Amino acid sequence: MEKSFVINLFGLNFDMVGIIGSTLMAAAVLFICIWLSRKVELRPNKRQNVMEYLLDFTNGIVKDNVEDVDAQKHLSLYAFTLFLFIWFMNQLGMFLEIRVDEFMIIKSPTADPVATMTFAMMTLLLSFTFGVQKFGVGGYLRNYSAPVGFLLPINVIEEFTNFLTLSLRLYGNIYAGEVLLTLIGNRLATSYGLPTMILAAPLAMIWQGFSVFIGSIQAYVFVTLSMVYIGKKVTKE
Repeated sequence: MEKSFVINLFGLNFDMVGIIGSTLMAAAVLFICIWLSRKVELRPNKRQNVMEYLLDFTNGIVKDNVEDVDAQKHLSLYAFTLFLFIWFMNQLGMFLEIRVDEFMIIKSPTADPVATMTFAMMTLLLSFTFGVQKFGVGGYLRNYSAPVGFLLPINVIEEFTNFLTLSLRLYGNIYAGEVLLTLIGNRLATSYGLPTMILAAPLAMIWQGFSVFIGSIQAYVFVTLSMVYIGKKVTKE
């Protein structure tokens, strides 16, 4: 049974697993972006092409799901950063897990529901902000009772369900992937000696490859749903 590495500071508990993992991945995203965008030329080189492809990809997600042109401009960088950050965090635990005794030090931050709920809350707060900017406080609140008043409680409940589904979908997929990889490496590989070690090696490689695919899909789904939720807030139904 693994334990989280927790530090108590000023009476507050800090889960260092999420802090270390997310900090490492933030540094990785920063390094990749700086490296890809160095020496920008009129005739794009290979690194610049990769950067432009990623920007076009995330801009496409925004434009497909947010009709408001002004909101699109503000969301472009958010979608790009969110996609890269979540993608890197999803992959971390597939290739690097560090334990010291029974304490987990490094794993995928998105295998912790607190991290995914934080991302979901960021998206919902942004959607509220854009909605209020678009329609004003009164107009935004009236949208909860549109098109008919008795839908008010349903629309309010929908905000909570959006938050939970957005966060727990990402958490569940990444956590399940890491658990299965741990079972293959720690349980199956050591159960019957050399035969199971030989069997576990290709299984672990196959599952790692599949997990990279799942992590990529989940990053895409999270960003897409985030844009869908925000797009609904700036569109008059």
